[in-house]
Amino acid sequence: MLNDVQKRYSKGAMAFHWIIAVLVIVNWRLAETAHHLESGAGWYWSQHKSVGISILVLTIGRLLWRLGHPVPPLPDTIPSWQRVASRSLHFLFYVLLIGLPLGAWIANSLGDRPVDFFGLFTIPPLPVGTNEGMSETIFGIHATGAEIFIYLIGIHILAALYHTFRKDGAGLGRMLPLGRT
Repeated sequence: MLNDVQKRYSKGAMAFHWIIAVLVIVNWRLAETAHHLESGAGWYWSQHKSVGISILVLTIGRLLWRLGHPVPPLPDTIPSWQRVASRSLHFLFYVLLIGLPLGAWIANSLGDRPVDFFGLFTIPPLPVGTNEGMSETIFGIHATGAEIFIYLIGIHILAALYHTFRKDGAGLGRMLPLGRT
Protein backbone atom coordinates (compact mmCIF):
# COMPACT_ATOMS: atom_id res chain seq x y z
CA MET A 1 0.00 0.00 0.00
CA LEU A 2 1.32 3.45 -0.95
CA ASN A 3 1.64 6.17 1.66
CA ASP A 4 0.29 9.68 1.03
CA VAL A 5 3.65 11.03 -0.22
CA GLN A 6 3.99 8.21 -2.77
CA LYS A 7 0.48 8.94 -4.08
CA ARG A 8 1.31 12.59 -4.75
CA TYR A 9 3.54 14.40 -7.20
CA SER A 10 6.87 15.72 -5.94
CA LYS A 11 7.09 19.34 -4.81
CA GLY A 12 9.26 20.10 -7.87
CA ALA A 13 6.67 18.59 -10.21
CA MET A 14 3.97 20.62 -8.47
CA ALA A 15 5.98 23.83 -8.87
CA PHE A 16 6.61 23.15 -12.57
CA HIS A 17 2.93 22.27 -13.11
CA TRP A 18 1.46 25.36 -11.49
CA ILE A 19 4.01 27.84 -12.86
CA ILE A 20 3.55 26.49 -16.38
CA ALA A 21 -0.25 26.46 -15.94
CA VAL A 22 -0.30 30.13 -14.89
CA LEU A 23 2.04 31.08 -17.75
CA VAL A 24 -0.13 29.24 -20.30
CA ILE A 25 -3.21 31.15 -19.10
CA VAL A 26 -1.32 34.47 -19.14
CA ASN A 27 -0.01 33.71 -22.62
CA TRP A 28 -3.46 32.82 -23.90
CA ARG A 29 -4.81 36.15 -22.59
CA LEU A 30 -1.88 38.10 -24.07
CA ALA A 31 -2.54 36.56 -27.50
CA GLU A 32 -6.28 37.15 -27.26
CA THR A 33 -5.74 40.78 -26.28
CA ALA A 34 -3.21 41.37 -29.07
CA HIS A 35 -5.46 39.67 -31.60
CA HIS A 36 -8.39 41.96 -30.79
CA LEU A 37 -6.47 45.25 -30.72
CA GLU A 38 -6.64 47.40 -33.82
CA SER A 39 -3.39 49.15 -32.91
CA GLY A 40 -0.77 48.86 -30.19
CA ALA A 41 -0.66 45.05 -30.21
CA GLY A 42 3.14 44.92 -30.57
CA TRP A 43 3.85 45.01 -26.84
CA TYR A 44 1.36 42.18 -26.20
CA TRP A 45 2.89 40.03 -28.96
CA SER A 46 6.37 40.69 -27.59
CA GLN A 47 5.29 39.59 -24.11
CA HIS A 48 3.47 36.58 -25.62
CA LYS A 49 6.69 35.47 -27.32
CA SER A 50 8.74 35.91 -24.15
CA VAL A 51 6.27 33.95 -22.06
CA GLY A 52 6.19 31.27 -24.77
CA ILE A 53 9.97 30.86 -24.61
CA SER A 54 9.69 30.70 -20.81
CA ILE A 55 7.10 27.93 -21.14
CA LEU A 56 9.39 26.03 -23.52
CA VAL A 57 12.34 26.23 -21.11
CA LEU A 58 10.23 25.30 -18.07
CA THR A 59 8.66 22.36 -19.93
CA ILE A 60 12.08 21.01 -20.83
CA GLY A 61 13.02 21.47 -17.16
CA ARG A 62 9.89 19.61 -16.12
CA LEU A 63 10.69 16.71 -18.44
CA LEU A 64 14.23 16.53 -17.05
CA TRP A 65 12.78 16.62 -13.52
CA ARG A 66 10.52 13.68 -14.38
CA LEU A 67 13.54 11.55 -15.26
CA GLY A 68 14.50 11.46 -11.59
CA HIS A 69 11.06 11.81 -10.07
CA PRO A 70 8.55 9.33 -11.47
CA VAL A 71 4.87 10.12 -11.66
CA PRO A 72 2.90 8.59 -8.79
CA PRO A 73 0.73 5.69 -9.91
CA LEU A 74 -2.98 6.18 -10.34
CA PRO A 75 -5.17 4.42 -7.77
CA ASP A 76 -6.27 0.89 -8.69
CA THR A 77 -9.87 2.12 -8.74
CA ILE A 78 -9.29 4.11 -11.95
CA PRO A 79 -10.62 2.22 -15.00
CA SER A 80 -8.10 1.35 -17.72
CA TRP A 81 -9.77 3.62 -20.31
CA GLN A 82 -9.30 6.58 -17.96
CA ARG A 83 -5.65 5.63 -17.43
CA VAL A 84 -5.13 5.63 -21.22
CA ALA A 85 -7.01 8.92 -21.55
CA SER A 86 -4.89 10.48 -18.80
CA ARG A 87 -1.59 9.33 -20.33
CA SER A 88 -2.71 10.45 -23.78
CA LEU A 89 -3.77 13.88 -22.56
CA HIS A 90 -0.51 14.41 -20.69
CA PHE A 91 1.47 13.32 -23.75
CA LEU A 92 -0.47 15.84 -25.88
CA PHE A 93 0.22 18.54 -23.30
CA TYR A 94 3.96 17.95 -23.60
CA VAL A 95 3.75 17.95 -27.41
CA LEU A 96 1.91 21.28 -27.33
CA LEU A 97 4.01 22.83 -24.55
CA ILE A 98 7.10 22.18 -26.64
CA GLY A 99 5.65 22.34 -30.14
CA LEU A 100 3.74 25.62 -29.85
CA PRO A 101 6.65 27.79 -28.68
CA LEU A 102 9.16 25.98 -30.87
CA GLY A 103 6.88 26.33 -33.89
CA ALA A 104 6.40 30.03 -33.18
CA TRP A 105 10.17 30.49 -32.87
CA ILE A 106 10.61 28.76 -36.23
CA ALA A 107 7.87 30.94 -37.76
CA ASN A 108 9.51 34.10 -36.39
CA SER A 109 12.84 32.87 -37.75
CA LEU A 110 11.36 32.25 -41.20
CA GLY A 111 10.17 35.86 -41.09
CA ASP A 112 13.67 36.94 -40.02
CA ARG A 113 12.29 38.26 -36.72
CA PRO A 114 14.35 37.78 -33.55
CA VAL A 115 12.55 37.35 -30.23
CA ASP A 116 13.06 40.07 -27.64
CA PHE A 117 13.00 38.30 -24.26
CA PHE A 118 11.30 40.76 -21.89
CA GLY A 119 13.76 43.46 -23.00
CA LEU A 120 16.60 41.57 -21.29
CA PHE A 121 18.21 40.04 -24.37
CA THR A 122 17.41 39.03 -27.93
CA ILE A 123 16.98 35.44 -29.04
CA PRO A 124 18.25 35.31 -32.62
CA PRO A 125 16.32 33.67 -35.44
CA LEU A 126 17.08 30.00 -36.02
CA PRO A 127 19.20 29.33 -39.12
CA VAL A 128 16.25 28.26 -41.28
CA GLY A 129 16.42 30.92 -43.98
CA THR A 130 13.54 33.24 -44.76
CA ASN A 131 10.17 32.30 -46.17
CA GLU A 132 7.35 34.65 -45.21
CA GLY A 133 4.67 32.36 -46.69
CA MET A 134 5.87 29.40 -44.63
CA SER A 135 6.11 31.68 -41.59
CA GLU A 136 2.44 32.62 -41.92
CA THR A 137 1.44 28.98 -42.46
CA ILE A 138 3.24 27.93 -39.28
CA PHE A 139 1.66 30.79 -37.34
CA GLY A 140 -1.74 29.52 -38.55
CA ILE A 141 -0.92 26.03 -37.30
CA HIS A 142 0.30 27.60 -34.05
CA ALA A 143 -3.05 29.37 -33.57
CA THR A 144 -5.01 26.19 -34.27
CA GLY A 145 -2.80 24.20 -31.89
CA ALA A 146 -3.29 26.84 -29.20
CA GLU A 147 -7.06 26.64 -29.60
CA ILE A 148 -6.96 22.85 -29.32
CA PHE A 149 -4.74 23.25 -26.24
CA ILE A 150 -7.36 25.42 -24.51
CA TYR A 151 -10.02 22.74 -25.03
CA LEU A 152 -7.67 20.04 -23.74
CA ILE A 153 -6.97 22.16 -20.65
CA GLY A 154 -10.71 22.35 -20.06
CA ILE A 155 -10.95 18.55 -20.25
CA HIS A 156 -8.00 18.25 -17.86
CA ILE A 157 -9.64 20.59 -15.33
CA LEU A 158 -12.97 18.77 -15.56
CA ALA A 159 -11.26 15.40 -15.08
CA ALA A 160 -9.35 16.69 -12.04
CA LEU A 161 -12.55 18.06 -10.51
CA TYR A 162 -14.43 14.83 -11.28
CA HIS A 163 -11.80 12.73 -9.51
CA THR A 164 -11.56 15.20 -6.63
CA PHE A 165 -15.27 15.11 -5.90
CA ARG A 166 -15.48 11.35 -6.43
CA LYS A 167 -12.76 11.11 -3.79
CA ASP A 168 -11.11 8.20 -5.58
CA GLY A 169 -7.57 9.42 -4.84
CA ALA A 170 -6.85 10.73 -8.35
CA GLY A 171 -7.96 14.31 -7.87
CA LEU A 172 -6.41 17.69 -7.16
CA GLY A 173 -4.82 16.52 -3.92
CA ARG A 174 -2.13 14.75 -5.94
CA MET A 175 -0.94 18.07 -7.43
CA LEU A 176 -1.67 20.63 -4.70
CA PRO A 177 1.20 21.44 -2.31
CA LEU A 178 -1.07 21.15 0.74
CA GLY A 179 -3.42 18.58 -0.76
CA ARG A 180 -4.33 15.11 0.35
CA THR A 181 -5.22 12.08 -1.70
